[in-house]
Amino acid sequence: MCGIVGIVGSTPVNQSIYDALTVLQHRGQDAAGIVTISEGNFKQRKANGLVKDVFESKHMQRLKGNIGIGHVRYPTAGSSSAAEAQPFYVNFPYGMALAHNGNLTNAPDLAKVAIKSRRHINTTSDSETLLNVLAHELARVDKDQLDAADIFAAITKVHEQALGAYAVATILNGHGLIAFRDPNGIRPLVLGKRVAEDGQTEYMVASESVAIDAIGFEFIRDVVPGEAVYITEKGELHTQQCAANPDYCPCIFEYVYFARPDSTIDNISVYGARLEMGKTLGDKIKREWDDLDIDVVIPIPETSCDVALQIALQLELPYRQGFVKNRYIGRTFIMPGQTQRRKSVRRKLNAIDAEFAGKNVLLVDDSIVRGTTSEQIVEMARDAGAKKVYFASAAPEIRFPNVYGIDMPTANELIAHGRDVDQICQNIGADGLIFQDLKDLVKAVSVQNPEITKFETSVFNGEYVTKDIDQDYLDYLNNLRSDDAKELREQKEEIANLEMHNEGA
Repeated sequence: MCGIVGIVGSTPVNQSIYDALTVLQHRGQDAAGIVTISEGNFKQRKANGLVKDVFESKHMQRLKGNIGIGHVRYPTAGSSSAAEAQPFYVNFPYGMALAHNGNLTNAPDLAKVAIKSRRHINTTSDSETLLNVLAHELARVDKDQLDAADIFAAITKVHEQALGAYAVATILNGHGLIAFRDPNGIRPLVLGKRVAEDGQTEYMVASESVAIDAIGFEFIRDVVPGEAVYITEKGELHTQQCAANPDYCPCIFEYVYFARPDSTIDNISVYGARLEMGKTLGDKIKREWDDLDIDVVIPIPETSCDVALQIALQLELPYRQGFVKNRYIGRTFIMPGQTQRRKSVRRKLNAIDAEFAGKNVLLVDDSIVRGTTSEQIVEMARDAGAKKVYFASAAPEIRFPNVYGIDMPTANELIAHGRDVDQICQNIGADGLIFQDLKDLVKAVSVQNPEITKFETSVFNGEYVTKDIDQDYLDYLNNLRSDDAKELREQKEEIANLEMHNEGA
């Protein structure tokens, strides 16, 4: 998962983009980057690390200009090297930079076509491939100055070629900012505006509404699936539907885990959706566990706190914060290796013994992926003195890999793959385990916006909305994403970096 932002202003945008990226930091902690345009020249800074560490004062001073884009990343496939940090840049036509959230499921095929068209692709990133596809379509227009119709026609061609998930922010030298969303709307994209001190209207796009709120912009609306937005350097806003058959299918995992609770995505409050998840899961616990003597409901911070509170209300049980989170440890879900994830869990969480001692506790988490964290947390609860440890997941069993931009493990690394609930329960060491039903999860998320009748739920049921996923593609992802494959790539990158260092010496 990644976070993107783009701003066209009448004043310098570097600080606003930086502030927006800090708000979107939860969407990626691996790398960050900003590109601006000043007097016809691109200014860039990108590197591995958190936003606060990547951008120093000297970098911010160089990022001049009233138009720019920013990106925070964790790698969904391929390398996590600094060379693959975004935004990406090409100099033909006009000079373009692109930031992308999502994953193209036909990226290898698109890369081959781009190379045949004499475009150079320097990395394994599908985002660079997408940039070259867009650049190639814009280059087909035989004009020195493109208009909105030309740009929308090019994006229409991109939609015809690109498969998978993509929310994109692009700046085009001499023109302005282009943003668009895949025809299924799998990854989120929102539009905002504000009136600057000089009276000019400034526009912004971002992955979540919270980024718009945080820097004083006014939320306008979501960019709908297949739609493109073009904002000229003069601040003129143009929008157009560019997909032939758009079909609203947003990723349901945004609401379960990724998005901040203070965001609204596709007219659905993330906080409200999580409360509804707690209601439906609480009702299921009432039905199926009415014989259990649960003393207290304890969330595993932080995503599950709202769910757990609602469950406690439904069950008429005390709600307690039994774990204290160290906010300076990264999310274990997006750490690059299993060993590192294992080491980080106990550094990230510490139990308050008084909330566990002698009690039957119900732990609530947003989901169970590998099971590594769940197993250790159950163990921590027992070490703190709990008599019985029950476990509830706000999401159903995750049995299939995600192909649309979430770096979930391969199928064999998912704890629910090939196992039933009792087996999963035994693996994590709990006395009881209950999962949300998929129909209840869909109901919980859609209740605020009944117009959305479908969600991207492939990790739960294996049904991929783009209908282009076969076993060959899943095997291809397995070779990119498995912990063993990532470790091998990291070793190769370390060797390459060491060789470069020795040559320089």
